[in-house]
Amino acid sequence: MTSEKAVMTAQEVISYMETLRDEEQRRVLIRFFKTARGEYGYGDEFLGIKVPRTREVVKAVAKDMPLSEIPELLTCRWHEVRLCGLLLLVWQFERLATKRLTNDAEAMRRRDEILQLYLKHAERANNWDLVDMSAPKILGCWLMLPSALGDRDYKLRVLDELATSPCLWRQRMSMVCTWKTLQMGDASWCLRYAEMHLHHSHDLMHKAVGWMLREMGKRVSMDLLRDFLRQHAHEMPRTALRYAIEKMTDEERQHWMRS
Repeated sequence: MTSEKAVMTAQEVISYMETLRDEEQRRVLIRFFKTARGEYGYGDEFLGIKVPRTREVVKAVAKDMPLSEIPELLTCRWHEVRLCGLLLLVWQFERLATKRLTNDAEAMRRRDEILQLYLKHAERANNWDLVDMSAPKILGCWLMLPSALGDRDYKLRVLDELATSPCLWRQRMSMVCTWKTLQMGDASWCLRYAEMHLHHSHDLMHKAVGWMLREMGKRVSMDLLRDFLRQHAHEMPRTALRYAIEKMTDEERQHWMRS
């Protein structure tokens, strides 16, 4: 694929990606992403395109595709096309989030526009990989930047709505997006949503909570992680706890697992 054409439409991208279909890889992906009846990815459809190839498509079209075209990608039946749309939003958001543009009014407006589009189509990020590759870099980054939409209280309301949604993928967004806030030294978002999701029924949320707690210990403070564990280790799902303590010594891991 080349980027010789100045502007590609969403339909052109979809048509091109359909030519990359790989039946053997498709069979691998439908098993890996649990698409059988009763599983969390039930009904998802794959072309069989590996992520690096999808990123190549993004690189070829990201500079020129208008934001107005991206919803067609996000609503496509194909998992890889939806990933392409999400990565396009990430690409465009990140270029409006540089230090030089942090307080630029036009950049702020465009970041907010991307964020709103992302939230509008959040349920189309309907598997863990789609959430994990987009939520930290769009939603998480937006939390740490100035926004014309509202202050921290407004942002808390946005995340609380995601966290209390009946949609698993919106719930996971509220937790996984805190990866970015942790990278920037703010543990408050992680702590809030780890507590909110502590008794979630789904294994994918147990993993997300434990993963973000582990990142909090790694990137912000092991003491904060230990404080959280002293309060909650006894009631945490074992998967979440194992993820949270993964980087500790064997001795300390055994201590918390006995809690």
